[in-house]
Amino acid sequence: MELARLEKHNVAILVISQMLFMVASITVMTLSGVVGQQFSPSPELATLPIAMTMLGTVVSTLPASLYMKRVGRRKGFITGATLGGILGGLLSFAAIAQESFWLFCAGSLLLGLYQGFAMYYRFAALDVASPAFRSRAISFVMAGGVAAAFLGPWNASVATDLIATVPSGGPYLVIAILALVATGLLTQLKVPTSGEPQIGEPSRSMSAIVTQPRFMVALLAGAVGYAIMILVMTATPLAMRAQGFEMEQIAFIMQWHVLGMFAPSFVTGSLIARFGITHLLLTGTLLMAGTALITNLGVSVIHFWVALVLLGVGWNFLFVGGSTLLSTVHSEAERGKVQGINDLIIFSLVAIGSLMSGALLYRLGWEALNLAMLPPILLVALVTLWYRLSAASQPRTSPSPQAEK
Repeated sequence: MELARLEKHNVAILVISQMLFMVASITVMTLSGVVGQQFSPSPELATLPIAMTMLGTVVSTLPASLYMKRVGRRKGFITGATLGGILGGLLSFAAIAQESFWLFCAGSLLLGLYQGFAMYYRFAALDVASPAFRSRAISFVMAGGVAAAFLGPWNASVATDLIATVPSGGPYLVIAILALVATGLLTQLKVPTSGEPQIGEPSRSMSAIVTQPRFMVALLAGAVGYAIMILVMTATPLAMRAQGFEMEQIAFIMQWHVLGMFAPSFVTGSLIARFGITHLLLTGTLLMAGTALITNLGVSVIHFWVALVLLGVGWNFLFVGGSTLLSTVHSEAERGKVQGINDLIIFSLVAIGSLMSGALLYRLGWEALNLAMLPPILLVALVTLWYRLSAASQPRTSPSPQAEK
């Protein structure tokens, strides 16, 4: 009974911390491209601040994993929220006040460090949950983004006038305040000893781990799904601005996109348990392909709305499915390096996608940019099908049968 109470206590902290972090992330995705466009020396550099956020994630994600392997999840998460969230938010505000594009990029880099640590909330859910509850625990943590779907775009639009003398600076002050709240909450996180790596546990080489078909599918689904989602999501505010839409309309579309990203998390774990991970991944690729097709039918609010909702749900299925599948390929002793390498590769592609977003939109246009996303989506679908067929032809030895479905 005590273990069940501790499990719920920890998952609740991670859900709320995820929500507070996602407010920061959504604010960056909604507003930083627009702010960058105001201050950047070139239109092609408009999304550089967002790319710097992703770069901050890339350079911190593996060190964050290895650091938490040494000091534990709680200290690691507190470090990320303090150095990344609080300082990054304050520096971004100061940059806007000084109208400094490059200082704003530096603040965005620190916010990426916040994300580099916070992305492990989903894995921490696996550490604090019992085996039967793990797929649902990771889904609940991801579902923390549902509230952020309302708070993030609201922060990006309404809080812009919070400090009258610093237009658009208010949302970044809010990010710093929410990161401070998250820091306080995370001090109460209590990861069971069984959820932390133990000294002396055997560990395989990375070459033995990464050559597993299951690892390849998990990585590809997470990396391609996330990179495409970020690229299209980052380009959306700029594309809508080019069509003459107001910031309130952009915030509305982004709000529904984020709802599409995180609302399915309430049932994603159950869908995995019932239908299997491969079914979920294939569905995710179909939804993302739908995004590319819808965007080529028109540029009205309804077209943006349907496309971005499909994009969000498709990302959810690929990312949650990939993260859950990844948890079946490593032991506790291997956790730090496997999760770190996985997220390092994912956010390297995400950083490239966010950096390319502005330039691709500028050079190709909205419709062609989305069509260019179809080949990598097809690749994920084909690799998932290959894995599913190859797994079905072999004796089942996995402790997680739903992974092969």
